[in-house]
Amino acid sequence: MSHESFIAAVALIGIVIIISSLLSGAVERTGLPQVAIFLLVGVVLGPGGLDLIRFTLESPALQVITTLGLVLVLFSDAIGIDVGEVRQQRRLATLVLGPGTLLPAALIGVAAWWLLDLSPAAAILLGAALASTDPVLLRTLIRHQNLPASAKLALRLESGMNDVILLPIVVLAMLALGAGVTSPGEIGRHAVGLFLLGPALGAGAGWVAITLLDQIRRRVGVRRDYESLYALGVAFTAYAAAEAVGGSGFLAAFAAGLVIAALDVELCDCFLDYGEASAEMFLLLTFVAFGTGLIWTGLPLAADWHILVFAVLALSVRTAVLMPVLHGSGLDARSRWLIGLFGPRGLSSLLLILLPVFAGVPGADHLFAVTCLVVLFSVVVHGAGIAIYLRRVAPAAVASPATSTPAAPQAFAPQAEASSPHAQPAASSSPASSDEPVPERITLDEFRALQRYGEPVIVADVRTERSYRDDPDIAMGAIRMPPDEAVRLAREKRLDQNATLVLYCA
Repeated sequence: MSHESFIAAVALIGIVIIISSLLSGAVERTGLPQVAIFLLVGVVLGPGGLDLIRFTLESPALQVITTLGLVLVLFSDAIGIDVGEVRQQRRLATLVLGPGTLLPAALIGVAAWWLLDLSPAAAILLGAALASTDPVLLRTLIRHQNLPASAKLALRLESGMNDVILLPIVVLAMLALGAGVTSPGEIGRHAVGLFLLGPALGAGAGWVAITLLDQIRRRVGVRRDYESLYALGVAFTAYAAAEAVGGSGFLAAFAAGLVIAALDVELCDCFLDYGEASAEMFLLLTFVAFGTGLIWTGLPLAADWHILVFAVLALSVRTAVLMPVLHGSGLDARSRWLIGLFGPRGLSSLLLILLPVFAGVPGADHLFAVTCLVVLFSVVVHGAGIAIYLRRVAPAAVASPATSTPAAPQAFAPQAEASSPHAQPAASSSPASSDEPVPERITLDEFRALQRYGEPVIVADVRTERSYRDDPDIAMGAIRMPPDEAVRLAREKRLDQNATLVLYCA
């Protein structure tokens, strides 16, 4: 890589981080498709704009970015799985990840074989790639507080886990198309590496890594900032270990994250949040790279009516399948419609279809161009649909208080922090250094005394989203205020600035 290319790559990383940070609040509030913004950033930086960056399918940098992005996506999705929640909703999970994923893949494959005149293996490969729903486009929707819990769970499971269902299909189709394989024995060895070796090494790496972290943290302690970095180390180590012996590094990364989630070791939220944030940065970086020119190669294909009809079918077949599949799930009609309508195709599909491109599979370039066209349509259709839905439900979210369920005050009093001249700090049994501020805590008796005296008291549930998902009940009268949105929500709800603010965070 030349010095100029290196500087351009560093500048690209910096631009992505700056823009994504500055626009994060606007994206959360308006529901604007963040993907579309970064595709336009790619246009500005690419040959059609400032001509600072050029990416081709042969660029080593593109392969590195996309590989690391897919590794982090699979790993962060796996560690974000609530195993207990999946067990409770196993019927819904089975429907979404079974027929809800495989039937669309099969139908898209049939459409590709019929309309695009592809070989069966190439059609299956394209169908599997385009059946993957995109976690980046769905992230704003899934985080919205007014999305029904059942719809949120189904969309989170689908976008987080269907990649690992579809990835083996993509790899097996690649083998059938002759991606460096010349004999049945070689195909067998690849299959063993895919289904056994990769997941086994990933699971082992995850178990060893999280056990070491837990033991060392108990004995000597681990700094929170390094614990957050630890997530990246586990993901990359699992991938490298599997790839070094011929296994699937992607399935190894997913298996490592799944083992961590299943072990239920107490992890700081920084471990999980940093992994998700890093994956999102890599994904946005990849969208910028595609936006410089690669993704637009799909637009000329729209002139072919066969491909145009195929793109429409690829985007609509999921809805047609999920509506009857979910009919017997026990979900209400609104949740079924939301799950069925919002299934965007995005970077996950592009990353999956790039695997045969990087492996040198004949005709993979054409499959990539077709996928690009479908993804562009999806960014417009699904991105606009999500934005419209969020703008419609936003006024209701602001006007109505957070849904509360009765809970005893003891549930939050031991961990509550207060800001009031009337509240005295409770005695603490744990020592604190003199140079570190100790949060002012309020006891149950002090809380009741404030209420008896008629003092205005606001109780806010400021647990992180993951902690809230584990137990969505909040104390009676409390306001749900996620920490990332606390300031904005306080302004929108016009909370009394002179009231005592009691924060519930555990």
